[in-house]
Amino acid sequence: MSAIPWWSEAFAAEYVDLYPHRDLPAARGEARFLVERGLAGRVLDLCCGWGRHLIAFQELGLEVAGVDWSADLLARLAALPEGLRVAPRVVRGDARRLPFRDASFDGVVSLFSSFGYFGGEGDRALLAGLARVLVPGGVGFLDVMNPEFVRANLVPESRRERGGALLVERRRLVGEAVRKDVELWRGGAVVRTWYEEVRMYAPAELDECLASVGLRREARWGGFDGVEFGPGSPRQLLRVRADPRRG
Repeated sequence: MSAIPWWSEAFAAEYVDLYPHRDLPAARGEARFLVERGLAGRVLDLCCGWGRHLIAFQELGLEVAGVDWSADLLARLAALPEGLRVAPRVVRGDARRLPFRDASFDGVVSLFSSFGYFGGEGDRALLAGLARVLVPGGVGFLDVMNPEFVRANLVPESRRERGGALLVERRRLVGEAVRKDVELWRGGAVVRTWYEEVRMYAPAELDECLASVGLRREARWGGFDGVEFGPGSPRQLLRVRADPRRG
């Protein structure tokens, strides 16, 4: 078994091309949703990837910063015309050990299941860091999977062809996590393999984790369409608030 954590290998340069639906137009709609629900001022994007949400937030007038571990994705951001103004405000770093001062941001976001990578202790460390860098009363948004929906609707295998490449994804449940093993084929041969394994949190457990680091859950939606959360919701999108009396 590789000693390198999965998240250090999974998000390589071709990730953006293999998952083209995770694009800037989609991010612009999601950013508007969050701004309409209270995201404002100085905003940090945890696990920002190639910066699509950072670009969208900046277009809406927010002052942005980002952190991500993938040097490949951060290089992609720096090469984008839309990313030229954003890239200097992004750092490479571990989301469990944020390189920012206390109370540096009015808002923090963690989007598209970028929470759940590190196991119970590591995930709480990420939440504690999120709470630390928020100003008292600051707002956070957390976008994660809904375990009940995933267990009922897991697709064991899927295949997609794009640009001469075949992407084979096999999914299974491993305890409280969902694991996806991926093969990238070109010219009839496997050229790269990797996996993703994300810990899922039921609503009550997630609320408890948030409360343990001083964050209060204010709202939970079923997705970026703003529908009410329920068992059939694919996702859970939370708005949380830092204790206004802190400090």
